[in-house]
Amino acid sequence: MCIRHQVAAAQEPKQQIQQIQGSEVNSFKPISQHKEDKEKEQQQKEVGRRARVEKEVVLDIIFSAFQSHQYYNFRDLVHKTQQPPAYLREILKEICMYRTKNPHKNMWELKPEYRHYKSKDD
Repeated sequence: MCIRHQVAAAQEPKQQIQQIQGSEVNSFKPISQHKEDKEKEQQQKEVGRRARVEKEVVLDIIFSAFQSHQYYNFRDLVHKTQQPPAYLREILKEICMYRTKNPHKNMWELKPEYRHYKSKDD
């Protein structure tokens, strides 16, 4: 008999599941579109896609931007010109140099032939 009790005790699970009575469990259903995602999508629909402007107009915007700063990040230039990134990169490759080394890493700078900085005498 003693062995039977030992075998029965060994077969019982060591941890018991205990159901909690009287407390509510907040369960949330998964949703595919969250409120923030819907707002962002709506904002993008209102703004629409960026349309290409004539190259001369974009060049004027770029040159006026480079009068205030010598180096620009690509994201800042996209924001200033409001042009598609592929179109802007195509124009920047013609008139700018892309810096890959410090201290101005990942920045665009005008090529020397396009630099016309105002002197302090003017």
